[in-house]
Amino acid sequence: MRAVLILSREQVEELLDLGALVDAVGHAMADLSAGSASMPPRVAAEAERSGILAAMPAYLPSARALTTKLVTLYAANAGTALPTHQAVILAFDPATGEPLALLDGTSITAARTAAGSALSVRLLAREDAQVLAIVGTGVQAESHGRAVPRERSFREIRIAGRDRAAAARLAELLAASTATPVHAMPSIEEAIEGADVVCACTHAEEPVVRRAWLRPGAHVASVGLNPQGREVDAETVRDAVVVVESRASALAPFPAGANDLTWPVRDGIVGPDRVHAEIGEVLTGVRPGRTDPDEITLYKSVGVAVQDAAAAALVLAAARERGLGTNIALA
Repeated sequence: MRAVLILSREQVEELLDLGALVDAVGHAMADLSAGSASMPPRVAAEAERSGILAAMPAYLPSARALTTKLVTLYAANAGTALPTHQAVILAFDPATGEPLALLDGTSITAARTAAGSALSVRLLAREDAQVLAIVGTGVQAESHGRAVPRERSFREIRIAGRDRAAAARLAELLAASTATPVHAMPSIEEAIEGADVVCACTHAEEPVVRRAWLRPGAHVASVGLNPQGREVDAETVRDAVVVVESRASALAPFPAGANDLTWPVRDGIVGPDRVHAEIGEVLTGVRPGRTDPDEITLYKSVGVAVQDAAAAALVLAAARERGLGTNIALA
């Protein structure tokens, strides 16, 4: 058995190129929709404090990536020194099954999720989008603040959350790395009203994105996942052009699916056919994206394993090229 390469969080962050990651996630989404990738829906064990441990395996032939991510979700960690998501990724040789690498998955989870939202903005947001609203103040909100502005020339970035002080800190952090004005807003409603792109990155139980607050033509990227709630209201799902990563995953029961979508189906507000397309289908032209400037578009992400596989493949290629990481023999 060959040695296993170990990569720390700091090394993963150094090696992962955000621009390349958006393109890699796009290729992975196209492969998934075309049926060339293998990926079962996420499974999870419930743990203490309403936490879960989820397993997310995937085989992505185009990247020669065979990986599984083990990730915990502890919403109660919000506001503490611990992340709500903590993860490791294991990579295997797809030809022999040998373990190749163990790498931090927490940073990859944040980056690939934001890359998926950035891809959705590239494909679904209006070309003339000017105002970006980010709802949330944690790791995902920060990663979205760095990834999404690459896709449009925003004139303003708004930050809002339940904790106004945390929103102010994030606004200050993002402002230090961009020439675009970044403002902490007094409320989530004020952040969303008039925004062209809304990124919801929360663990909210009650919706933080409400149809009444959205302007015509707005694009929403929602990545929050909470077993007890949802961050997008049913009226937005009812009225929007809904795009997901995978129909099978998004419409499955928790922990694979999104309450934002399954609850309106359960309640008879919409049918399962309310999902217009997978993002990979929009990318390849199998399904149309935005067809009217006044349409509201909604990208509801649950996070899928082929995104982790694509990101891990990028990191491992860069690590080999630069000679980073520690090799450890397991046998």
